[in-house]
Amino acid sequence: MSLIDPRAIIDPTAILADGVEVGPWSIVGAGVEIGEGTVIGPHVILKGSTRIGKHNRIYQFSSVGEDTPDLKYKGEETRLVIGDHNVIREGVTIHRGTIQDRSETTLGDHNLIMAYAHIGHDSVIGNHCILVNNTALAGHVHVEDWAILSGFTLVHQYCHIGAHSFSGMGTAIGKDVPAYVTVFGNPAEARSMNFEGMRRRGFSEDAIHALRRAYKVVYRQGLTVEQALIELSEPSAQFPEVAVFRDSIQSSTRGITR
Repeated sequence: MSLIDPRAIIDPTAILADGVEVGPWSIVGAGVEIGEGTVIGPHVILKGSTRIGKHNRIYQFSSVGEDTPDLKYKGEETRLVIGDHNVIREGVTIHRGTIQDRSETTLGDHNLIMAYAHIGHDSVIGNHCILVNNTALAGHVHVEDWAILSGFTLVHQYCHIGAHSFSGMGTAIGKDVPAYVTVFGNPAEARSMNFEGMRRRGFSEDAIHALRRAYKVVYRQGLTVEQALIELSEPSAQFPEVAVFRDSIQSSTRGITR
């Protein structure tokens, strides 16, 4: 049984699973699907085509699934897909995709999107990510699992943010951030790796030590990226964690933050 406040406005074509709660003065538009156990607070606007999974919580004044302001967008049918167990705090904005890219914006599972953050069109957020207050992602941004973007982080379009990476407060990211790397500043510069985050997630000391050596190869030995990738071939074969770091550099299309 869904728990819908009588002051909410629910389009008759919207699909709400059992146990969905919708607070007063929220609007659930046409083409919206909401999974079991999701809680929609008051004054939330959900616009389709949007599919929201199970056991999410969306707080007041968030706008989820709105059209993108991208000038190329001409009203085509596009999507927003949100997974399970996400928390979307106050005043968050998440836009649907564009046909020029994936036609879909995607948010995975177990993410925390804090107050007034923005996720632009066609962005892809993995699992267990944290976007702290006022973080803003332009269109086409990819954020891999377990990344943390501190408050007021700005990310340029088409940037890739690697798994387990970390940005400091007020960082402006204009190039790709490799996996595990910590960046600060405007423009962003690499400072270290997110070793504390790795320890909290159970990385072995051997893996952390190997990543520390790998970071020095890329950032401390004066090598070109191509030379560093060659140097990382052998440790990548020994440690899957180093392979993730190497692959995130090798796959970069915008150049890496250094």
